[in-house]
Amino acid sequence: MANEFPFEISPMFEGERVRKDDMFVELAGPKSRGFELVRAAGIDEIEDGKFTLIGPDISAMKEGSRYPYAMIYRIAGKLVEPDLEAIVERRNHDFQNYIQGYMHLNQRYDVWVRINKDAIKKGLKSFEQIAKATMMLFKNELPFIEKIDATYITDPEEVEKQRAEALKVYDARDARTRGLHDEDVDVFYGCTLCQSFAPTNVCIVTPDRISLCGAINWFDGRAAAKVDPEGPQFAIPKGEIIDKEGGEYSGVNEKAVALSGGEYSRIKIHSFFEYPHTSCGCFEVVGFYIPEVDGIGWVDRDYTGATPNGLAFSTMAGQTGG
Repeated sequence: MANEFPFEISPMFEGERVRKDDMFVELAGPKSRGFELVRAAGIDEIEDGKFTLIGPDISAMKEGSRYPYAMIYRIAGKLVEPDLEAIVERRNHDFQNYIQGYMHLNQRYDVWVRINKDAIKKGLKSFEQIAKATMMLFKNELPFIEKIDATYITDPEEVEKQRAEALKVYDARDARTRGLHDEDVDVFYGCTLCQSFAPTNVCIVTPDRISLCGAINWFDGRAAAKVDPEGPQFAIPKGEIIDKEGGEYSGVNEKAVALSGGEYSRIKIHSFFEYPHTSCGCFEVVGFYIPEVDGIGWVDRDYTGATPNGLAFSTMAGQTGG
């Protein structure tokens, strides 16, 4: 796909896992810090294709080591607007998994990356190679992006500094939907970005329910469907209300059947027990039933201990993820 890189780039590598024994280096993840962020900028503010690295490069890292990792992109174009930031940001997961030997998991402040030893042997020496390939994919796949630059950070202090600013951006995005509710709209949005890892997952985004990964809200879905109607985010007419309390709609069920290959025929987007929403592996929290008290417990991915049912987040995530 791109002869100038020392690695192959193709959708066929989506879903590729880099296990611990095969890993050269781990970046961000549950035992470190990191984030990914996309910001819209003016067309004259960006030098197209420019890459900046703050901190040690891949060539300076030791095998088996772990580093913090931040990826910041700025995009510009006539059709680029702030509403598109989260959508483009989520595609970083998509495009970076096209790179052979490079595993990207999760989103926002939960990103987790591993680089395979074989990729290093084949000539991967710099984050610039990763960034250039990713920027190429952004522009090829999302033509509304006319200019893009990238800053990658592996310096611990700078990652912490920039992460604090990124959290403010995420919070501002999330705040937009708090006054809008499911009954106020006629259209929901779907996302299939995670199907490379969870082939039957169908993510339904509504005003009251952001994407399972936590990165895409209803406004983001609307913006994405507008500029890229054939892309992984798309409109889903609500259709008839089947169960208002549980959040079951005929339009959602029709889409669930089509996009899950028939694995699911019904989804109640607000139900815990009956026809619950499907899952990928990028979620931030797992819910579990506690029969002794007839209650529900919640555990987030940052908690590493055992829960009241004796299981850790990682164990339940493996059972829950699609």
